[in-house]
Amino acid sequence: MLQSNQEERVGVDSLVTAQAQGATLNTDVLAKRPTTVAETGLSEALLLDLLVKHIFTSGVLTKEVLVNKMAITGGILQYLLDTAKKLAWVENRQTTADGQMRYALSLAGELHAKQAFARSGYLGLAPIPLAQYVPICRKQSSRANPITLDMLQQGLKGLVLPRDLLHKVGPAMNSCRPVLIYGPPGTGKSYLCRHLNLALGDDVLIPYALAIGNEIIQVFDPELHHSVEVAVNHNPLDLAQGHDPRWIRCHRPLRITGGELTAEMLEVRFDNHSRTYMAPLQLKANNGILLLDDLGRQRISTKQLFNRWIIPMEERRDFLGLQSGEHFEIPFELILLFSTNLDPRELVDEAFLRRLGYKIHFDALDEDLYRQIWFRVCDELKLSCTEEVFRYLLREYHQGCNKPLIPCYPRDLLGIISDQVHFMKLEPVVTQSLIDSAWSIYFV
Repeated sequence: MLQSNQEERVGVDSLVTAQAQGATLNTDVLAKRPTTVAETGLSEALLLDLLVKHIFTSGVLTKEVLVNKMAITGGILQYLLDTAKKLAWVENRQTTADGQMRYALSLAGELHAKQAFARSGYLGLAPIPLAQYVPICRKQSSRANPITLDMLQQGLKGLVLPRDLLHKVGPAMNSCRPVLIYGPPGTGKSYLCRHLNLALGDDVLIPYALAIGNEIIQVFDPELHHSVEVAVNHNPLDLAQGHDPRWIRCHRPLRITGGELTAEMLEVRFDNHSRTYMAPLQLKANNGILLLDDLGRQRISTKQLFNRWIIPMEERRDFLGLQSGEHFEIPFELILLFSTNLDPRELVDEAFLRRLGYKIHFDALDEDLYRQIWFRVCDELKLSCTEEVFRYLLREYHQGCNKPLIPCYPRDLLGIISDQVHFMKLEPVVTQSLIDSAWSIYFV
């Protein structure tokens, strides 16, 4: 299985087009913009702490800037400012040239801000309370709109796949069960998994942060969550337009982790230096895909991993804890994929294998699919190759050396040949001698 860079861009463009034209997510209804402190689901004390921390950090701020920094409407912000003034925390400063009021902290306000930072170092958008997050996360499940064969073919149209594979992968993505993809190295397991989110074809709301009581966990990760927010020309103080801006509209996330995975990465982490909480990887991947690549090579044992996730895998809910000892439940609403080169029976016992609802085996290709990949990579690298030379590769090396037709070989071998062509200023033609040289370099 292989996809050229150009085809990958086409796949991404198709996804973006589908989202722009027909995304069914009605954010204004799903996450209605709150108009009062009560509708935010947050305590007044938490919002006041966040307000004074923002002003303390910046020195002097206008109301409009504060609206953007906290992602709350002007009416709520004005209420908070009025309350902070009554508490003698906030003072008015000289207005801007265009007449906007500017706000700063008093000495009492600065003291309170320092105390607030000592309790929590979080500084960002106002969080989403857990009670509001749970129903929205469940409504956004990818299983709410099942994947069809047409969707999968469209999302993966740049890949060369065995005919029966789509009929195994598609139902697996619609199931509520984890999926194990296994087989020899180089057969395209990880490569396919990294492109499956293209088949989902929609976007979701990701909370910038979650509030568990008065504790705040940052969820939004710009390296994972890719915003697809469309600029709308309306007054940010207008309560009638747009969804709750504490949610960021994003592509469905694809979180990949491999040998670096530790047990700590599966739990809420507290940074003593910054005094902030960070979400575990499964929470960040909610409403998307979580791929655990190279299963069996993590820094946490496979048995520990599966023991940790028995309940999440079966009941689609997870239990996390805070430094204070408080525990809470979150949805485990994601497509969970495991990929491994190892024999699954050597990783876990039969009881665990049963919990992995789908076990999909990847193996070598037949000659026709291998040929398609070979000549597709030739076109991508602007190399010409005759059928006779390709037959030479099959006869002398794959058959002669008893090497299976693994999908990664064409790109790797032709990449070496392309390097040789450029280095020696040769004609961009694949020859038998170049194949001989590339094979001797690639294999040991």
